[in-house]
Amino acid sequence: MVRARDDLCINVPTFFKCPISLDVMKSPVSLCTGVTYDRSSIQRWLDAGNNTCPATMQLLQTKDFVPNRTLQSLIQIWSDSLRHSTVPHPLLSPDQVLPTVAQLETHSLCSASLTKLLHFARDSHHNKLFLAKLEGFVNQLLRFLDNVDGGLVASANTQFLQQVVILLGLILDSVEDRDGLRNSLLKGNKQSLDSLLLVLQRGCCESRIASARVLQFIAADAESKILIAEKEGVVAELLKSAAPEKDPALVEAALASLVAISTPKRNKLKLVSLGAVKALSRLLAEAKLGAAAVEKVLKLVETASSTREGRKEICEDAACVAAVLSKVLKVSSVATEHAVTTLWSVCYLFRDRKAQEAVTQANGLTKILLLMQSNCAPQVRQMCTDLLKIFRVNSKSCLSCYDTKTTHIMPF
Repeated sequence: MVRARDDLCINVPTFFKCPISLDVMKSPVSLCTGVTYDRSSIQRWLDAGNNTCPATMQLLQTKDFVPNRTLQSLIQIWSDSLRHSTVPHPLLSPDQVLPTVAQLETHSLCSASLTKLLHFARDSHHNKLFLAKLEGFVNQLLRFLDNVDGGLVASANTQFLQQVVILLGLILDSVEDRDGLRNSLLKGNKQSLDSLLLVLQRGCCESRIASARVLQFIAADAESKILIAEKEGVVAELLKSAAPEKDPALVEAALASLVAISTPKRNKLKLVSLGAVKALSRLLAEAKLGAAAVEKVLKLVETASSTREGRKEICEDAACVAAVLSKVLKVSSVATEHAVTTLWSVCYLFRDRKAQEAVTQANGLTKILLLMQSNCAPQVRQMCTDLLKIFRVNSKSCLSCYDTKTTHIMPF
């Protein structure tokens, strides 16, 4: 992602960052799932009693991990090149943080102080926690967000606003009074959503990721979700951020935010009306997404399929049905369930002829049969059985397309 010399213009490769802490990894290690994390972050996850891979949520066959020497070398080379090509920023010590925060009240020193605090927060999880617990610091960031329409944070001054949003995004998970923070961001005549939208529209990649994460954080209950979706431009901008040509980390952050927002029915309808079905179909077909991102896309398609308008869009788009079918196998059990639920909804529950034809043309029956013979969840197996009942009349064509040397018992 691209950030400026003041820490908004350094190119940080996404795969250099730990999926848990989002910091550049100091000691990258790989789990048996193939996903790499910073050693301290994944150790905390495992020590907490978790037995899944945080990125894929796959059950770990072993909790052992191995050092990723290749990636560590690449990070070292990248870090060395930065030291030679950019002006170094001395890192604040904890006793320097308080006077630096105090300077936020002085407008002339505000941006420089934020830059120093950004470096401090990025350095470690401990530093993020330190800032989150610092009395008055989070409230000061919120005051900056609320001034988007005038004063210090004018609409034209998006660089300063980006720093505020990035810093808020970094300490978000360390804030103790999470409900209080959510209320402060949404309640009253505040302009926080204006600020977050402005960053989504004009910010750099990192600040847009941070904005999407803050929106996801806010969307904790039905009222909050509706308030966010009713803010003109927010949902549309998140959809734009999830386009195949965007940075993978931005795509995943935007998808996570959309999933969080989309629960209320009116929000589902808004998503559909803004062209979400075609956008998500294109994302499945064109983008090289990780398992976690695919799960989020399929969750959103499933969400659209729970509305009459969404089903209409899905059923009239054969490419969407084919894209969903392409992810039924070999992604994850979560992705499989979302994909099968969508197909079951449009083909079995609502018996749409176009969707049924699209499944047949995309060789969907073969995939459904293969899925039934795998170790899938009982509810997935039942939906597959229901789907196959629809095609009983065409069972001969189903058998002819099921190309295998192994004899199987047909489920009908």
